[in-house]
Amino acid sequence: MAALSLSAQQKMKIGGTIRGKYEYQTQDKEGRFQVRNARVNVSGDVNEYVSYKAEIDLCDEGTIKMLDAYTKITPWKTLNLTIGQMRVPFTIDAHRSPDQQYFANRSFIAKQVGNVRDVGARLGYTFNVGFPIILEAGMYNGSGLTHQKDYWTNHVNFSTKAQFLFPCGMDVVLSMQKIRPSDVNVMMYDAGVNYHKNGFIAEAEYLYKHYAQGAFHPVHAFDGFVSYDIPVRTKLFTKVSPLVRYDYMSDHSDGLRYTIDENGTKTESKTGSLVITDYKRSRITGGVTLSFDKPFLSDIRINYEKYFYGHEGIAKPSEKDKIVVEFMTHF
Repeated sequence: MAALSLSAQQKMKIGGTIRGKYEYQTQDKEGRFQVRNARVNVSGDVNEYVSYKAEIDLCDEGTIKMLDAYTKITPWKTLNLTIGQMRVPFTIDAHRSPDQQYFANRSFIAKQVGNVRDVGARLGYTFNVGFPIILEAGMYNGSGLTHQKDYWTNHVNFSTKAQFLFPCGMDVVLSMQKIRPSDVNVMMYDAGVNYHKNGFIAEAEYLYKHYAQGAFHPVHAFDGFVSYDIPVRTKLFTKVSPLVRYDYMSDHSDGLRYTIDENGTKTESKTGSLVITDYKRSRITGGVTLSFDKPFLSDIRINYEKYFYGHEGIAKPSEKDKIVVEFMTHF
């Protein structure tokens, strides 16, 4: 049997991200070690028009998940079509990979409100009007990542996103998404701005989530942060980045129907109703990121998170005041 080889055009890249961390909750005086991600991906070009990516997380909070599995066709430099399993084009922060995050834990927008991966097709188009504009639009099953085989629907989920990349270092991102987790249509609208210049980064993002037929009250979410890179010359680190973030989310429903028994236990049920799955809260996160030099992009993220709940809010076990020390390596 002849040995398999790749031509000059068939370039394959193997990469991944590992995030291990220690968290200590100051109120409960309890701590834990955790492997948040152990992602491995394969990507490459079949020819000048066709590329691909497959990514799996071997430890997404202890669970194995298939994340990306898609083919991208680029007939022109400005136009591409992607089909398969992917993160949908929506928001700024939710679209970041773990190695691109600025903080050890994601914002509420990225974790609860706008975090969507699905199976479908996405069309992308880039043009220039003195500055680049990137347009993306996609149609998706709404089945998520694990219910594809026998999933048939007469409803279509969609997502659209427009990015305006101004030469002054400012990016403006507008996006919209429709999902249908159960029998209720949910529309989300997001607007954000990112400014980056000479090591200084500032970002603000707002998301509005509306449930059809008054099934649940609208959700408001906000995320804003500033960060500044300070170059250093030490044996270990190339830069130190102090940073601070404020994020907020009102009472939120995941869009699924639940029944609640006398003990307060929620059970997913088609005859139930939409209930609060994440209570209203805000959070201030401050910290510092220590960045190593290449060949690996590797950071130590040290954060302190302070949560603020309303008088009726119930904190989830892992969403309390905490100190986080995370080691992130991207290869």
